[in-house]
Amino acid sequence: MYASMAPSEMIRILGSRFREYRMRKNMTQQEVSEQSAISIPSIYKFETGQTTDMSLANLLKLMRAIGIESNWDKLIPELPESPYMYHENKKRQRVRKSKK
Repeated sequence: MYASMAPSEMIRILGSRFREYRMRKNMTQQEVSEQSAISIPSIYKFETGQTTDMSLANLLKLMRAIGIESNWDKLIPELPESPYMYHENKKRQRVRKSKK
């Protein structure tokens, strides 16, 4: 489903979800604004889908403001170390192809 979705549509969905989380936490846009240092109009535009260019930094600030920062790790999960990176108990380094 998400593979064919435009980034602007994904941001609209995130804004709508953010609004639901904020409201369930009984927080106003004013309170979120004060805790995140993001203006109320910017929060309003994000929540209503009027903006499609939310920066990652602002999204992380908003998540922190409503207490869902523990979900950051789900954006890009950390990969376990690959066993192929080790040889005889030594970590192998990637070698770049020389430019000619």
